Amino acid sequence: MNSSQKTDTPFVAVVGSGYWGKNLIRNYHQIGALKIICDRDDTLLDSYQEKYPHIETVSNYSEVLNRKDIQGIVIATPAETHFTLAQEALLSGKHVYVEKPLVLNDSEAKELISLAEKTDRILMVGHLLQYHPAFVHLKQLVQNGDLGRINYI
Repeated sequence: MNSSQKTDTPFVAVVGSGYWGKNLIRNYHQIGALKIICDRDDTLLDSYQEKYPHIETVSNYSEVLNRKDIQGIVIATPAETHFTLAQEALLSGKHVYVEKPLVLNDSEAKELISLAEKTDRILMVGHLLQYHPAFVHLKQLVQNGDLGRINYI
């Protein structure tokens, strides 16, 4: 635990530490919630171990799922893996944040939503820009009709 972490901080594991995962790792580390980085690439894990020496690294996803001290799983892997990883996390009693897209078809999305409801877990997809002030303002402009007819975004 680094000095910025409080004992009541829920801990997360970031699964997938590549292109977008590195940003999530940095952000969760900054708020003191990052406990584990999980990736199949040992070279990447070694580089994260150097950069974040107090953070655990593992290459086996089941190790993360079995940890009682991990409340949330952050998934930043290729889109085709999202459904299976999120499903396993929810079944393991973890809250789940999945980088977009959530899944590749709507039936899988409905299944994950249903599973999250049944297990009383949070399932969140990484559409964070929808809360950015510029996007909130743009949405208001569209709703007010100030931009005229929108053909494409």
